[in-house]
Amino acid sequence: MTDTLTIERMRRRPEFLAAAKGASAARGAVVVQALDRADESRAIRVGFTATRKVGNAVVRNRCKRRLREAARSLVPLHGRHGYDYVFVARMGTANRPWDRLLDDVKSALLSLAPN
Repeated sequence: MTDTLTIERMRRRPEFLAAAKGASAARGAVVVQALDRADESRAIRVGFTATRKVGNAVVRNRCKRRLREAARSLVPLHGRHGYDYVFVARMGTANRPWDRLLDDVKSALLSLAPN
C-alpha cells in the first residue's frame, strides 16, 4: 500500500466556517486555520480567503495567488493528513517579500502541528 499525499481545494462556505472553529496561528502576513476532520480520508484540504479589508479585488486576488503558491510548496512538507487548512490573507500579504511570506506560512503550519 502506497502512502500518497492528496491535496484538495475547499470551495464551499460551510467548509471554511468549520475550519474557522479549529486552531489558528497568525504569523506576519498570514493567518492559518487548521481543523482535524477526524474522518478516514487521508487527503489534506486547503482553502484561501482575503477580506475586503486587505484591498480591492486586484490586491485580494494577488494575495490569494501568493498564498496558493506558498501552500503548494509547503503543505506537502508540513501539512497533516486528514486536516483542513484555510489561509487568510492579511494587510501585508500582497507586498511581503517572498522569503518572509514563506517563513510566515511555514511557521504557522509548524505551530499548528499536533505533538
